[in-house]
Amino acid sequence: MKLLLPSSIPLSLDAPDGVQTHVYDINAPIPAEHRDAEAVVVWSNPSDRLAAMVDELPRLQWIQALMAGTDKVEEAGFGSDVVLCSGRGLHDAPVAEHTLALLLAAARRLDHAVLAQTDSAWYASDDAHRPFGAIERFSTLTGAHVVIWGFGGIGTRLAGYVSALGARVTGVATSAGERDGYPVVTAADLPTVLPTADVLVNILPATPATEKVVDAEILGMLPDRAWLVNVGRGATVDENALVAALEAGSVAGAALDVFATEPLPASSPLWKAPNTIITPHTAGGRPEAPERLIAANLGRLLAGDDLLNVVAR
Repeated sequence: MKLLLPSSIPLSLDAPDGVQTHVYDINAPIPAEHRDAEAVVVWSNPSDRLAAMVDELPRLQWIQALMAGTDKVEEAGFGSDVVLCSGRGLHDAPVAEHTLALLLAAARRLDHAVLAQTDSAWYASDDAHRPFGAIERFSTLTGAHVVIWGFGGIGTRLAGYVSALGARVTGVATSAGERDGYPVVTAADLPTVLPTADVLVNILPATPATEKVVDAEILGMLPDRAWLVNVGRGATVDENALVAALEAGSVAGAALDVFATEPLPASSPLWKAPNTIITPHTAGGRPEAPERLIAANLGRLLAGDDLLNVVAR
């Protein structure tokens, strides 16, 4: 078996006997001598190159994506006979940490401090003249209500971080109950949950069912002190509705790492929307120990066993 590894990330894989590994350039056509590969690992591959690989790898059986969201790979057009596995679990720690950073930046208005620094201006916060945790604005995680929509591995990891800092967490998932000690509701319960939220954290994947699901109606359920944090997929947010809510002050702010179009165009009104913190899709960073997942699935493939993280298509 031949397994192709991406040039976009260094991977130290101890392949079993009978498996050849070769590094391919994610920005170039697959070389002719490697077009007989049966398996490929993808990470940060451009969309046009993913689409070209459909014809370049006619013997392909398995794609191991290192990202949790595989929408770009699914859109490339690989046949249903090619098994696609996601990198679910590889990004729990980095995405949860980045989200925590966004939450603290929003609460402590570090975005204002950074802007002031560029002007060599002393940033004077108005929090000193408010009671700690004043309910009219989100200024601390202590006592805050954090609603996490998309309560999987990243969501539960984040819940542990923010609850350790004094926040109350409500998870939102496809089924209600309790997960890792946190109450979980369904989207049908959002009208009763969001009015008390200080933050809505969106970790939803991009699917037909989630397209622009965070719309004007959902944003309208939030109190005007609340922030929206999006580290899921940009397609899940109605960006026009969000800009309108930010400009009207019906939501306090937004901290966004993902966007419907990436890179975010210079013409996007989100760049200049009030109280908006933008990071350039960097929450995931590098996947954590991807070699373990690749090796586990490679072994399962060779043994004819079910693979981990198979994406239903």
